[in-house]
Amino acid sequence: MQLIDQYLPTFQFQERHTLISDLPPKILLDAVMLPGTTQDPWAKGFIRLRELPDRMLGRLGAESGLSQRPAFGLDDFMPLGRDADRELAFGLLGRFWQCDYGLVRLQEPEAQFARYTEANLAKLVLNFSTEPTPEGQTKLVTQTRVHCTDGSALRSFTPYWWLIRPVSGLIRRRLLTRIHRVAGSLHE
Repeated sequence: MQLIDQYLPTFQFQERHTLISDLPPKILLDAVMLPGTTQDPWAKGFIRLRELPDRMLGRLGAESGLSQRPAFGLDDFMPLGRDADRELAFGLLGRFWQCDYGLVRLQEPEAQFARYTEANLAKLVLNFSTEPTPEGQTKLVTQTRVHCTDGSALRSFTPYWWLIRPVSGLIRRRLLTRIHRVAGSLHE
């Protein structure tokens, strides 16, 4: 069973993207964790745009949940585990529709994430997995699943999902390309 299935077996939202590579699974998954791999200029731009209203309020002296923290990124995700050269999984808990994302951190994410049930919250699992192809290549897959813990969270998250989904998909596809490029430089 995949880690993503262990941590988030039920979900209301999902997206999945793939890339075919000649590189071995280990190199591809190792590349995900290297500094800079996830630093895409387009992703940074979209995040900046998404965070702009809250950060501007902070600069104007109003209350801002983002003014004292760096821009949102993969560092905000909690590592949930690695299954050899098959999968890496990361979790995120929050109210992503809020200006400051409403993030919740866990002390022991691997032990606590699956059973965490706070009301009005979205649980997100992002994974990277590898699968062999019949041609002897590696299929690198990224999948995002979101489960809203109750009707209130679902009502708040649904419009947010439809707004960010096209950008999220673009970011995920670009991320797969960056992982492949970084992994290729390691494999030379």
